[in-house]
Amino acid sequence: QVQLVESGGGLVQAGGSLRLSCAASGRILSMYKMGWFRQAPGKEREFVASIAWNSGATYTQDSVKGRFNISRDKAKNTLYLQMNNLNPEDTAVYYCAATSAWGTPLNRLDYNSWGQGTQVTVSS
Repeated sequence: QVQLVESGGGLVQAGGSLRLSCAASGRILSMYKMGWFRQAPGKEREFVASIAWNSGATYTQDSVKGRFNISRDKAKNTLYLQMNNLNPEDTAVYYCAATSAWGTPLNRLDYNSWGQGTQVTVSS
């Protein structure tokens, strides 16, 4: 099980940008997919984007498509989420996760490794 640690969260004004990082403590197997989820207070944790570790193929939720971009650096064993044109509705704790599930996992229950999360707060 890979160990994940998120960083890069903080307070930003609406329209601003942040880049989140997720550092893995161990080698990520080529079969794995990595994902970003977010959870606002009182709401269910929701899928944001995922990437196949080996191929780099991505899948992004429609609500953030065109604003958020997921990427990874295999040499650095690090996952990224570039967030642009942020709005207050993006305020949430953002989690990095990993899975060996088939296909394109969109359900949080498909992921078996999680970071502790990093807070993103967007002010109006």
